Amino acid sequence: MQKLQTRAQFEAVLKGPVLAKTAHFAIHGQPLPLLGQAATGLIAHQAAIGAMVPKRWAKRAVTRNLLKRQIYALSPHLLGSGLPRAFVVRLRHSFSGPQYSAAASQALKLAARSQLISLYASALEAGR
Repeated sequence: MQKLQTRAQFEAVLKGPVLAKTAHFAIHGQPLPLLGQAATGLIAHQAAIGAMVPKRWAKRAVTRNLLKRQIYALSPHLLGSGLPRAFVVRLRHSFSGPQYSAAASQALKLAARSQLISLYASALEAGR
């Protein structure tokens, strides 16, 4: 699994449909051939993943890094078996509340992990 690197790659994938949503995340997907010029630098027969965790929804860098690590750690296991597609996972709501008071709490890790697993499963069903 390769990572999206350039702004053009992210923008090309975000033009594609939203494949699945959870309470906090959304995943966009696009087949690699449809990316056109933006696919420069990507291997044509491998899936690619990108993570968007904006400051608007995750104020602290510790939280943004934790969420990105979760996105990238789970993606090869859940999305690697599909067709050569590019995916962007985007945080669309903040994790707030008393159970997520610490920037990198265990509760936040578990909540993000469970949502990402269900998000990836739904995206694979929608992509087939």
